[in-house]
Formats: sequence, C-alpha cells, structure tokens
Amino acid sequence: ELIKTGEGRFNFVTSSSIEVAGASPLGDISKEEVAICIVLGGDGTMLRAAELVRGTSIPILGLNLGHVGFLAQLNRPTPAELLQSIEAKKFSTEDRLTLAYEVARGGEIIAKGFALNEVVVESAEPAMVELFVQVDDRPLSRWGCDGVLISTPTGSTAYAFSAGGPVVWPDVKALILLPLAAHALYSRPMVISPHSTIKIDVESERALLSADGLRRVGLEEGDRVSLTASHESVRLAHLDDSPFTDRLVAKFKLPVEGWRGK
Repeated sequence: ELIKTGEGRFNFVTSSSIEVAGASPLGDISKEEVAICIVLGGDGTMLRAAELVRGTSIPILGLNLGHVGFLAQLNRPTPAELLQSIEAKKFSTEDRLTLAYEVARGGEIIAKGFALNEVVVESAEPAMVELFVQVDDRPLSRWGCDGVLISTPTGSTAYAFSAGGPVVWPDVKALILLPLAAHALYSRPMVISPHSTIKIDVESERALLSADGLRRVGLEEGDRVSLTASHESVRLAHLDDSPFTDRLVAKFKLPVEGWRGK
C-alpha cells in the first residue's frame, strides 16, 4: 500500500534478498540518491538499517511492526500521511551516539565494527567467562561472569535494560558498562564518559563478541576488545515531537493515570 500510494513520487528500494513489487533492489541505488530510509519492522530491522546508513546524513524513519519498537514512530501514520509528511519535509531528526570496537590478537587488529545499541563480550560455552576490564588504561575489575555489556543510551532500553541497567535518555552522551551475572561482590551497572576507552581482556579459552546481536566475532584467550564512542552517528527521523518520556511511558505502560499537568 505504501509503494502504491507513493508511485510516481518516490523511488522505493528493498533488501536484495527480498522481492517487493514496485521496489528496486537496494544494491541498484547509491546512498547519494537516498533522501530518507523508511523502515518497516521492529527494532531489529532498524538496527540493520542503521548499519547501511551509518556515517551518512540519511535519516531513518521507523514504522513499528514488531513488539517494543523503541526506535520507531510512537504513532503509526497511514501511507498517505507518511508520504505527505516526507514530501513536505515535516519531520524532525536527531543524531544517536554509536559504539566503535576493535579486536586485537597478538598485537594485530583482527576485527572492527560499530553498534547502535550495544556490544557484548560473553561466554561461548555454557560456563562463566573470565574478563578483565580497564577504563582509560586503569584497571577496573576482573569478573567471572556470563559477559560484560557496553551500551549506548539508545541501547539502554534494550538488552541492557533487561539485564538490570538504567534507562538513559538518548540526548545524554554516555556509555553504560554492565557486568552480566557476575560472581562478585560488586557488579553494578556503571555510567562512563563518552570520551573514555574501555578495554576488555579475555582470560578464558573461548568467548564471543556480539554487536547489536547482528555481527559476531569469535574470541580467544589473550584477545583484547577496545571500545569507544564512535565519531559516526546514526540519524533518526520522527514525524511527531513526542518526547522520550512519553515514549517510555507508552512502551512500558507506566502508571501515570490521574496526572493533572503542571
């Protein structure tokens, strides 16, 4: 319906692995030709779109077809309303902080990448993993745990939230460090400066790095994962001006009945 409504006014593209009548394969169009990226799906689909447009000024507008949908529109418009708003440029944008990571083995970088939500260094076996964590080249702690999660404010309502981390408003520039099921007296979540560098040394035989649950790197004992706030942001678009507080209340169904205003 969206493609039919916009026929003759917009060019539509889709993933090369999916055929949609009226849409061209994504590989046939350069990023310079893209004005806005409309994503139909849940937050997982938004994370895949973020990988495609990161480092550009292309905004992503999400229409939630999933369950939680924190990255998508709070209120879903009709296809006609959506296309009219885009054509008239009646949408706002915001840049979201992302993570950059590198994996070093034997003094060489073997993998690097980015995440919009989180990077997790976790056990590759049904057992604890031993991880040694530094912040700005100063020792923080050694944990025997299920893993260590580093999240952006955007990711604070995703895996980090489920693991007991704090909700951080998206305009706050910070990183969240969260040990997962650590066998330790102190394993509370920590909020860290976006200018800091976090290093995680693997002290178990096998571990796994997962970025946004989409990109994975196998880790070995002696590997070092370095994480920083990336200089490449991801731009999100919104048709309405609903503040993050309203989104939080709506998604988690927080009890605010009876509120009478200011």
